[in-house]
Amino acid sequence: MSGRAHAASTQGGPHALSAEARTAYLEIVQNGGRFPSNAHYPESGNPLAELIDIGLLVPDSDEPGILVAVDPAQLADRISNTWQRQALDLLSRAVSLPLELQELSNEFHSQRQTGGSIEYIHGKVLINQRLGQCISAGMEEALALQPGGPRPPELLDAMIERDLETLHRGTTMRTIYHASTRYHQPTRDYVAKLAKAGGQYRTLDEPYIRLIVIDRRIAVIPIADDMTSAAFIFEPTIANYLAEAVFEPSWNRALDFDGDRAVPQQVVSRLRQTVIDLLLAGTNHRVIARRLGISERTLARHIAEMREEYNVDSLFQLGYALARASEVPPQ
Repeated sequence: MSGRAHAASTQGGPHALSAEARTAYLEIVQNGGRFPSNAHYPESGNPLAELIDIGLLVPDSDEPGILVAVDPAQLADRISNTWQRQALDLLSRAVSLPLELQELSNEFHSQRQTGGSIEYIHGKVLINQRLGQCISAGMEEALALQPGGPRPPELLDAMIERDLETLHRGTTMRTIYHASTRYHQPTRDYVAKLAKAGGQYRTLDEPYIRLIVIDRRIAVIPIADDMTSAAFIFEPTIANYLAEAVFEPSWNRALDFDGDRAVPQQVVSRLRQTVIDLLLAGTNHRVIARRLGISERTLARHIAEMREEYNVDSLFQLGYALARASEVPPQ
């Protein structure tokens, strides 16, 4: 390889040709500039196809089956001009893309069902997408009431990086979960990581509504039991009211949760009292477990521990013992 060719091949940045194609071209030139098109050549990187594609090898018009090497200087200006036009076209499209997509986005949002400052969104994918847009817009505070049981592990995995990034930007995040999440290892791991980054978590074992409040100017509430429809309320007065009248009282009654495996005795006592109330109301074990967001195995363990504590053998005896205990006047 000549010094000039070597210098060209070692310059920084992307090359118009691969190293294999340059080597193949130089070998053909050194062998008279002619190459049988049906001759065997190593397939690595398909260098012949690359040379033909760029125009450095062309079929001989006088002798079919022969490829002829073309002087690169004859191609340089033509190829360079073509590529520059393509690059300018891509740059122009890149510049105009945000404006074009914004116009489509405006039309997308205009077709949604709205009622004044309320935006109704249907479908979990669109709900999460809209929520992500609200969160990414310089959010300073996020309040969340998350009833029900533990979140699915795959959802927690998908959320953790986004939530950590949000906390690192200085956003205040406070979330209330059901007390049953303390028995769920993936939720404990999620909470432990975010708590170290500044997130605040508590659990509450009483019934409460699902609610998200962003910067006390946007509130998100469900409008379907299966969480497939939600209302985004863009009204600071209402959002602040929901934060003060719904979230803050719930937060004050809830117990701190940092992801630790140990469950406070107060949580255990409240959970067990709820279990007893549901059992005495005739609710079966499967429904109780689902309502509390715990497994039937965890529910069975609680019932077994309560029987042992009160030294009884049946649920009826347990209910009777608890009723008697609640009647004992304080000393």
